[in-house]
Amino acid sequence: MAKRIVLADPRGFCAGVDRAILTVQTILKAASAPREDGLPPVYVRRQIVHNKHVVEDLAAQGAVFVQELAEIPDEAAAAGIPIVFSAHGVSPAVKAEAAARGMHVVDATCPLVSKVHREVLRFVKEGYEIVYIGHKGHDEAVGVVGESPEHVHLIEHAGDVDSLDFTPDTKLVLLSQTTLSIDETAGTIAALKARFPWIKEPPSSDICYATSNRQTAVKLVAEQSDCVVIVGSANSSNSVRLMEVAQDALGTRGTAHRVDDASEMDPAWFDGVEAVGVSSGASVPDELVSGVIDALRDRGFTDVTAVETIKENMHFVLPAELRSRQPSRAQ
Repeated sequence: MAKRIVLADPRGFCAGVDRAILTVQTILKAASAPREDGLPPVYVRRQIVHNKHVVEDLAAQGAVFVQELAEIPDEAAAAGIPIVFSAHGVSPAVKAEAAARGMHVVDATCPLVSKVHREVLRFVKEGYEIVYIGHKGHDEAVGVVGESPEHVHLIEHAGDVDSLDFTPDTKLVLLSQTTLSIDETAGTIAALKARFPWIKEPPSSDICYATSNRQTAVKLVAEQSDCVVIVGSANSSNSVRLMEVAQDALGTRGTAHRVDDASEMDPAWFDGVEAVGVSSGASVPDELVSGVIDALRDRGFTDVTAVETIKENMHFVLPAELRSRQPSRAQ
């Protein structure tokens, strides 16, 4: 019997990532010739999505990535060079800095992240203190906390709940980073409810549909596999969570690994393995998954089956200022 690859479906690009990448591609396509002033066609603050291959590809096409707006010269604003904010969102302080410098901003923040920003503003206006479950230093968490640093209290794990101190007369609400694991946050939410029984949850989960769908699919894949490979970058929260979910589902039967691409796979991982599960984070191009599948085929895993849990049909339109330029499909 042939050794098997068990492929998760859905995997890879989500609607928010697709929109962010297409935002930069659309600007690049509109700038067909090099500028006489030597300025690039577009600046992007931080990685547009957390995938090094996507960033390298867009940089090769002319996009210039910066960590902070201070790295962008004043003449870029005067020339109307677009400044794209990444899919992870930014704080009001960053938006204010861009406005003060007269920058032409194109905001590619994922609409599901923007939803959490709006929730923060609404709950603060209503007098709530907000407990935000997220990863300290992650771009998304930095942006959300930045909406109201004095009222948003970031915790990472159930163990952090003891550090919070609220009295029963404090209005409390719980929000979370969109890319977390549902299982991971369950324990933290339970600890919060035990300590603060009156804490309120938002009407719908902040964890995005794509994160949930990919985690559900990878659990089923792991149940049919002896080993799981997750394609995604180390700074991609949803990819790392996907690997953790796969490992939990595998238990002691096998190991889950995360790779940026096929070149990072270790042949020793597959000794004695009959079935390898494969999935990818929401910011991963499918050609990287194809590369992993090809490499596994070369190692004798020739039978490929897919585990499909749900058909995704979510689509987000481009930022308003680019819609007239939108190509018929992403290239």
